Amino acid sequence: MAASKAILDIRGKQLKLETAADVAPFTTGVDPTKLTAIHLGGNSIGVEAAKAFARFLETADVLQLADLADIFTGRTIEEIPAAIQALLDPLSHKTSLREINLNDNAFGERVVPFLTPFLESNHSIRVLRLNNNGLGPAGGKKIAEAVRKSAPTDGSRSNLEVVICGRNRLEDPGATAWAKAFEAHKTLTEVQMPQNGIRMDGVEALGRGLVACSELQIVNFQDNAFIDVEMDEEGRKAVRAWGEALKTSWPKLRFLDLSDCMLSNGEGEVPPLLEAFNDPNTKSLQNLQELRLQNNNLDAQSYEVLAQAVTKLTKLKRLDLQDNDDVEDNEHLDDIAEHLKAHGGKLIRTEEDEEEEGDDEEKDEELPEEAEEAEEIPVPLATDKKSTFEMVADTLADLMSKVHVG
Repeated sequence: MAASKAILDIRGKQLKLETAADVAPFTTGVDPTKLTAIHLGGNSIGVEAAKAFARFLETADVLQLADLADIFTGRTIEEIPAAIQALLDPLSHKTSLREINLNDNAFGERVVPFLTPFLESNHSIRVLRLNNNGLGPAGGKKIAEAVRKSAPTDGSRSNLEVVICGRNRLEDPGATAWAKAFEAHKTLTEVQMPQNGIRMDGVEALGRGLVACSELQIVNFQDNAFIDVEMDEEGRKAVRAWGEALKTSWPKLRFLDLSDCMLSNGEGEVPPLLEAFNDPNTKSLQNLQELRLQNNNLDAQSYEVLAQAVTKLTKLKRLDLQDNDDVEDNEHLDDIAEHLKAHGGKLIRTEEDEEEEGDDEEKDEELPEEAEEAEEIPVPLATDKKSTFEMVADTLADLMSKVHVG
């Protein structure tokens, strides 16, 4: 008979844990040798409490999931490095660990000395979540280099499949380092890096690095700049690189979010990336189910290209074109909407369309049990469309809130 599994879950209790005594009520009665998942998110964990959890985790040799998201609210910048080091130390060499979630912790670059050796030494992780950590370009670069070094060098298959690293202000230096990490692993099925202030050079590097990842299914690069409007052809090298990648590299792609990415200058320019949708040699789009292209300066010429493309995208169920030019009155968009509707899909032109879609989904929840369910796309990373400047302001405000004033 298989041994019973154990899960420690205190998510969202808004506890402020300071000492080992504060931790004891939650670990008492839980056998760490059978622990498969620990969820600490939504609580505030001090250094001594972190050390107590660390001692508990020392013998957790079948642990698969470590959810350490949002565990430092209200903590000073002096506390966070020691606490995260304590929590990571017992996890460093656990071959059972499959997922680590460090989202929504305002680390900044100060935790890099503890996080990089952890990432370099742990080769079993499949899912890495580092969203909204304030890493910055330098910190993001060092983290990416550590991930790259964890890739197998003997020809064996990497375990890494999912990387979430949004809202970290990676900019071009961090993005270029992540491109090399993705190329080294080759096994990614999901990459989400929205709202990172990445510009043309970094975007181009990422497009070329991800070419090696032929199993990609979910890609989210919302709110990063694909073109430089001050330049001519040279300013389009990133969007061309992504167009080439779409043609040849991702046959399993199901979800693509390139909203707020400045794909066009808005003067009748059709992004090369969109032209790839109509290329007869394109191999990457037969499984595409959802395409998000909000706020990209697209206009009638681009809509004409998309109208031709949707006839080939037989599995496309949702196309989002909100906040582009003339979306409410264009014959090509009318054709797209009609085609998608005929195949059980929907064109989103306005916020009202999106709200209507939400109402339809609520009705769908009442379908009888025998109704056949369509294949479900994993929910992409939520983004709130903040600009890079707003992200920087958020980061600074968060850091100031954690400074202890004696």
